[in-house]
Amino acid sequence: MIKVRGAVTEKLDLPLATLSALPRKEIKADFHCVAGWSATDLVWEGVLFETFYRTHLEPVLRPGTTITHIACRALDGYEGVFTIDDILADDVLIAFNLDGRPLDSDHGAPVRLVSPRQYGYFSVKHLSGVALLTAAPPITEGPVLRSHPRGRVWEEERHGLLPGRVVRPFYRSLIRPIRYLSSRGSRPRA
Repeated sequence: MIKVRGAVTEKLDLPLATLSALPRKEIKADFHCVAGWSATDLVWEGVLFETFYRTHLEPVLRPGTTITHIACRALDGYEGVFTIDDILADDVLIAFNLDGRPLDSDHGAPVRLVSPRQYGYFSVKHLSGVALLTAAPPITEGPVLRSHPRGRVWEEERHGLLPGRVVRPFYRSLIRPIRYLSSRGSRPRA
């Protein structure tokens, strides 16, 4: 179920079967963690977010409303906030499958938002809701641990206030502990 909230004329609870009925797309893309590691050549299959937006979200927008951001919520309460331009990019999917198999719980089952041009923390696992916003939400993180509001990989937008070259050594120092925890079955949020 995907709950649709925010600047809409009515709240919607869309069953995943509704998404399954939309045209599917397959993309091959790398997945980049903000810590500095990447998983390459992953094949994701799902529905373009833009298709979902045009067919199910635009029709329920409040008249005269301009959407600037979309918040995507996970079952565990995690939320990723996207600019409208970033989330409507031609490679952002609501993914059902990874490498030809249905997503498992470690990879975000039953559906996951995948945004290859952004760091992994934007690829919201266990997608359960979207909220259409008319302005950027207030920043709730502190100055030290502040995510970049766009998190674009090729611009190295890792931190909300500091340039990528400054925080890169810190994030890279996390690779070994994350690898260790992952090998023990305790998975960090990616």
